[in-house]
Parts: sequence; C-alpha cells; structure tokens
Amino acid sequence: MDIRTDDMQLCSSILANLNSCILGKKEEIERLLVAVLAGGHVLLEDVPGTGKTQLVKALAKSIGGQFRRIQCNPDLLPTDITGVSIYHPKQETFMFRPGPVMTNILLADEINRATTKTQSALLEAMEEGHVTVDGDTYELPQPFVLLATQNPIEFEGTYTLPEAQLDRFMMKLSLGYPSEEDEQGMIAGNRAIQPSSMIQSVLQASDVAHIQQQVLQVHVDDAVGKYLVGLIRGTREHPQVVLGASPRATIALARAAKAAAYLNGRKYVTPDDIKALAPYVLSHRLLLRTEARMNGLKAENVVDQVLQSTKVPVRLER
Repeated sequence: MDIRTDDMQLCSSILANLNSCILGKKEEIERLLVAVLAGGHVLLEDVPGTGKTQLVKALAKSIGGQFRRIQCNPDLLPTDITGVSIYHPKQETFMFRPGPVMTNILLADEINRATTKTQSALLEAMEEGHVTVDGDTYELPQPFVLLATQNPIEFEGTYTLPEAQLDRFMMKLSLGYPSEEDEQGMIAGNRAIQPSSMIQSVLQASDVAHIQQQVLQVHVDDAVGKYLVGLIRGTREHPQVVLGASPRATIALARAAKAAAYLNGRKYVTPDDIKALAPYVLSHRLLLRTEARMNGLKAENVVDQVLQSTKVPVRLER
C-alpha cells in the first residue's frame, strides 16, 4: 500500500479549514478527522457555546457531499429521522419519503434532548448503514457519518444515551473552553459570526470513501494487535467496572489507530497510536460500579490505569 501525496494534501486541507473555524483546538480537530477517516461516528459532549455545531458544519462544508441537520427535542419522532411511507391516492400505493438520515454527514444537535425511543431510531443506521421503514430496507449514502452533539447529562432537559447507542460511537470528544489568547482572537479582526459560513469545500464524498478504504489497508503487527486486545480485556477485568469495552470497541480502536497512522503518513500502527486514542474510544463505553462512581472514580481514570498496567510491546533491534 502506498499513501498518495494527493490524499495527504486533502487531509491537510481539511485540518486547515477546521483550525481556521475553531481556534486553539488542533488536537481535538485531528481526533475528529481520525474518526471520520476510520468510518466512525462521533459524540461531541460539552457545555453550550463551545463551538460543537460550528465544527461539524465546517467539516461538512469541507468534505462536500450531502449534509443534513436534526435539531433534537422531546417532540421529535423516529420517523422524523428515518423517513415515512405516505399513501398516494392517485397511484394507489405507498411511497417512501426519505428522512434527514439519508445523507453523507448527519448532525444530530443536542441528541440527548430527544427521547430514548427517538434516539434508538439511529441504531440501525449507525451500525448497518441502512434503515428499515414499514418492513422495507433503504441503504444510506456512502460514506455515512453521524456527528452528534450533547450537553452534559447534568443539564436540565437531557436524557442519558443508552449503552447500546454509546457503544456505536467510535469516539466521544470534548472541545472545552478556549485559551485566553484564542478567545481574544475570536473578537479581533473581521472574524465572521458564523465561521463555518466562510469554509470552502476541498474534496468530495467520494474522496472520503476512497481514503476510508486506504485506511483499512494500514498494517497492524501481531504484537501491536495483542497489546490492543490486552487493553480491551483489561477494562473488562477491572474490579470497579461492571461493563467493559465490547468487541465492537476492539474493532473501533483498531480502525481509529489505523486512521491516525495514515494521517501521519505511516503504513503501520504503533502502540503510541493506540495509547493516544484509547481514552477517547473506550471511556464512554465503560459502566462503573455505583460505589466507584460515588467515590469519584471516572471511566477515564480506569482507562488510564489499564494503560499503565498493560505491557507495551517493544521491538528488539538485531
């Protein structure tokens, strides 16, 4: 496998676009692109006003293709997402009217303000790439990426996402507040009120699909694969964990590590790729014991402990 210079330039152009839209969040933006190139879905959790929606809109405009947005609220119905079959009297038949899920990039804004029934309407699309309406199955456009934003669960009017849905998100990311210098930069000069409106497309959806296929060909050495599986099993065996990382998490971490290697111009995955991404791929999938949560232990702490206790493979020089 050869990594094409043109593909690397396209990735660099996307990063440049996003960094011009959201200041001071270079690492977070790179993780988001890693997830997209790995074919994964991303959950962005943060307080209101930190730029979650602007980041997703900037990514969608950079990639081109189809983009749809769902503003989640308690009144939203599953058919408002998947689509609905409508009876046409003249034709005497039911016709499918596609919902916003029929797109390349779907923004589910404030997803945890929708009811659990509506949230579940996305499960099939996230995992299998199609939706079923009235017994008929409809394939989604490819690539399909769900980018969902949510406010912290302690905020008023929010619903906790079920474990089955959290497990379908490759990564859970947070932007956080900007630094003082970056915040001053936001009010300086002629910066647009909606920075994403100034973004220009730098590639097409077909280019993303091509790069995603290239990412799958990045090599994972047996020793590195064993290290990755050891991390996953470590979360399951931790004494303070009720529900550890699933086999789906194993695949997600491997694909994310491949995308990170690809983005850095490498044809192979290193343990450092896995260590850097593990907190963002695994933490939201873990369910801790009640007493552990009451004592202030967080899933991120568990992942950090597992990373420290799992032996890293070392290649011996001959």
